[in-house]
Amino acid sequence: MVARLRAAGAALVGRTNMTEFAFSGVGINPHYGTPVNPAGTDGVARIPGGSSSGAAVSVALGLAVAALGSDTGGSIRIPAALCGITGFKPTTRRVPLTGAFPLSYTLDTACAMARTVSDCIAVDSVIADSAVIPRVTNPAATRLAIPRQVLLDDLDPVVARAFDRALGRLSAAGVQLEHVDLPELGELAGLNAQGGFSSAEAFAIHRHLLAARRDLYDPRVASRIDRGANISAADYIDLGRARLDWIARMEARLARFDAVVCPTVPMVAPEIAPLRTDDAQFFRVNALLLRNTSAFNFLDGCSISMPCHAPDELPVGLMLSHGPMRDADLLGTALALERIVQPSQRDD
Repeated sequence: MVARLRAAGAALVGRTNMTEFAFSGVGINPHYGTPVNPAGTDGVARIPGGSSSGAAVSVALGLAVAALGSDTGGSIRIPAALCGITGFKPTTRRVPLTGAFPLSYTLDTACAMARTVSDCIAVDSVIADSAVIPRVTNPAATRLAIPRQVLLDDLDPVVARAFDRALGRLSAAGVQLEHVDLPELGELAGLNAQGGFSSAEAFAIHRHLLAARRDLYDPRVASRIDRGANISAADYIDLGRARLDWIARMEARLARFDAVVCPTVPMVAPEIAPLRTDDAQFFRVNALLLRNTSAFNFLDGCSISMPCHAPDELPVGLMLSHGPMRDADLLGTALALERIVQPSQRDD
């Protein structure tokens, strides 16, 4: 990816901080410090989101036009949403990961965070094996599915207001919104109850280093990796087969829509301080941050988060998602709807 960006003329200005081994949606790093979310205007040090924490902060501060991140369960879209920028997760197989240290061979992908959809597309066109040509749609011909299950549960009031306001703007622009049943979303917690692909594959990757140098690991990250030790080969094969069936059923339900729409994460960025010391609170927040985004990693789909909050609010992300290899369609839809959900946006 870096070689392709250099060859395309990109000016690479630095390396950014992140969650250890990309294994958390919170963005806290006990070894090298946690970048403070620059979008907070209340003087409170808030999390940037993770795992690509420093990448999102660098774009939000205007230090870079775009930043690379990985996305295994939401690590591009979560910090993008919490920092008030745009983040795109492509279909996994489109972007080569040569040189990247893996978290999950099954779920890992990478792309960009930027201020606009078009900037994300520009980066994607360079780093992906095959560039997509977005098919920009007429908002009045766009059909969005609003899931009844899981993804709208337990929303922070600020998130709920911003999301409802965005839906109102979309409806006023002629976008066809339909509340739909996606019962498959309710199956995800059970399917991944043992830790899923991330824990199984991370344990395979880290088991020898963990045995030799556990003292160097963030204990919270190590505890998530450890869950993979209890996933047998049979469990892993069963999960892979169940995933294929799950993807087929989800694709069938989504075939008549241009995207699924939901909040990227169900909360605004919480304070850093309590999460540094309270493990129970940390893991509760981490699970909520990953809940919506990780559904579309499991789908092997494509997904983009765009800001939809008012200028006086903490950042809120609106997420558009679709199935595998629907990247061109999704990006076209995002281009068409970006200014509707974020009317204050302007070209820089």
